[in-house]
Amino acid sequence: MIAALFVIMYFFMIRPQQKKQKEVQKMRESLKVGDRVITSGGVYGKIKEIEDTAFIVEIADGVKVKVDKASIFAATNDSQTHK
Repeated sequence: MIAALFVIMYFFMIRPQQKKQKEVQKMRESLKVGDRVITSGGVYGKIKEIEDTAFIVEIADGVKVKVDKASIFAATNDSQTHK
């Protein structure tokens, strides 16, 4: 009975979360200079440089911040961002 409960939890909770994490990691690895991104804090910007563990993101004209790669939430296209 407990084993069946674990199997059900695996297929409905653990496995989908692992697939989603792999997709997000793949998206982060595919980012390049010039891509527009949203950080986990909700800041929109454009990638200016890529480092080993961080991105340099321009959030306004001449304003650049260093952001950890893990804090990039999503990539956007130009029509979704305000400039």
